[in-house]
Amino acid sequence: MKETDIQIIEATASTQKFDYRSPMKFGGRIVRDVVLLDVTVKVATKGGKTAAGTGSMTMGNIWAWSAGKTEPNDALEAMIAFGKAVVSEANSFKQFGHPLELSYDFAKSYDGVAGKVVGKLSIKLDEPIPKLAQLVAASPFEAALFDAYGRLLNLNSYNTLSAEFCNRDLSYYLGDEFKGEYLDRYTLREPKTRMPLYHLVGAVDPLTAAEVSVPLNDGLPEFFGEWITYNGLTHIKVKLNGDDLAWDVERMIAIDKICVEFQEKRSCKHWFYSCDFNERCASVEYVLEFLSKIKSREPEAIERLQYIEQPTNRNLRAFPENKMHKAAAIKPVVIDESLVDLAALHDSRDMGYSGVALKACKGQAEALLMGAAAKKYGMFLCVQDLTCVGASFLHSATLSARFPTVEAIEGNGRQYCPAANKSWESKYPSMFIIKDGQVGCGVLNEAGLGFSSNK
Repeated sequence: MKETDIQIIEATASTQKFDYRSPMKFGGRIVRDVVLLDVTVKVATKGGKTAAGTGSMTMGNIWAWSAGKTEPNDALEAMIAFGKAVVSEANSFKQFGHPLELSYDFAKSYDGVAGKVVGKLSIKLDEPIPKLAQLVAASPFEAALFDAYGRLLNLNSYNTLSAEFCNRDLSYYLGDEFKGEYLDRYTLREPKTRMPLYHLVGAVDPLTAAEVSVPLNDGLPEFFGEWITYNGLTHIKVKLNGDDLAWDVERMIAIDKICVEFQEKRSCKHWFYSCDFNERCASVEYVLEFLSKIKSREPEAIERLQYIEQPTNRNLRAFPENKMHKAAAIKPVVIDESLVDLAALHDSRDMGYSGVALKACKGQAEALLMGAAAKKYGMFLCVQDLTCVGASFLHSATLSARFPTVEAIEGNGRQYCPAANKSWESKYPSMFIIKDGQVGCGVLNEAGLGFSSNK
C-alpha cells in the first residue's frame, strides 16, 4: 500500500451525439453519426486528498459489435447502457490502489455487469454483449480514473507508471517473463514533439472532383486529392472491402495515382499507406493476391505500404486456418479487433500476426499492458482511433505519443465529424488544425492524461 493509492469517491456519466459531416463505410456498413460517453471520476487518498478526472470515448458499435444477430441501433443502446452501468457500479468499488490495479481488478466484474444490463434493456438481445464492446463502453471510465490520479499528484499520468507508484510489477498481468518490470520501461517520460497524421480514405469517400455528387460547401475538402493539399498529408489509411478483389485492387491503384499527382504538386517525395480490410477477407490468400496484383502494376505502392490491419475474422480460435505468416513475411500484419486480452495476443503470435494495433477505446490499462507485451515480443506497434473526436482523440493521441516505436497518429474525426472538434481547436490548435501532415503532440504534457477541457 502506498500513500499515493486512491479510491473512487464518485463517478458520473453523460452522453453527447454528433452527426457526421459525410458518411463513412467500413466493414460493409455505413456510419452517419457518433455518440460520445463522457465520464467524470472523483478520487481520494487515505489521507483525504481529492481530485477529479474526465474521460470520453466514441461508442463505436459498428466496429466493436460485429455484424450478426444484433441490429446496430440495439448494439449502441446496449453499449451505452453498459458504459453507464460500469460507472454506477464503480461507485460501490472501494478498493485502494493505482489506476492500473483498480482498472484491472474492476474489469473482472464486467461480464456480471453486462448480464444485468441485458436483463434490464427495453430491447431483447439474442447474444451477450461482446468483450470488445464491453471494453469500448468502459474505456471512458478508465480514462477518467487515470486522469484523476495524475491530477491528484499534479503529474502526467504516464509518469506514474513506475515502482514508485505501482504496487504490482508487470508479471502480475503479463506473466513471469515481466517480473521486476513496470510500464515506465516501455513508455516515454515526455510525449514526442510531433507525429505524422494518418488520414482515412473510406470505401465511399470521393477520390476526385468528378465523384462529388452533392457538394457540402462547408469550407472543408470535398474529395481525397483536396485533403492531401489541405492538410499536407503524408500518411494514408485505405479502407478496403475484403470480399471484392478487383474493386480493392482498382481502389488502391486509383488512390496511389492521386497521391502521385497531388504529392508531386507539393514536391513531396515520401508518403505511406496502411490497408484495412476490416476482417472481411476469407483467407490470407486474398491478401497475398491483393499484394501481388498491386506490386505487378504499381511496385512503388507496395514500397509505400507500412502495414496491413487484421484482414480475417476477429474470432481467432474459431478460424485457426487463418494464419498470417506468408503475408507478414511481406508486410507487418497487425491484430486489431481480436485483441481483447493477453490470451488473444498470444494466439495472434501463434497465427503469424507480427504487429499490434493499440486503441485507447479498449481501455487505458488494456492499451498500456498490450503495448508493453508487444514491445517485449518485438512486434510492430501502431495506435488507431475509432473516429475519435475532441477529448477522445487527444486521449488516443497521447497514447501514441508515449510509445517509442509508434510512428504516426490516426485521426479521422476531423474528416467526418469536425463539429465535435470545434470547441477544442482553440485549446490545442496543433492537434486539430493540420497544415503539414503532422500533429504537435508535444503539448499533451499536462497533469492527468495530458490535456484539459478547461484550458
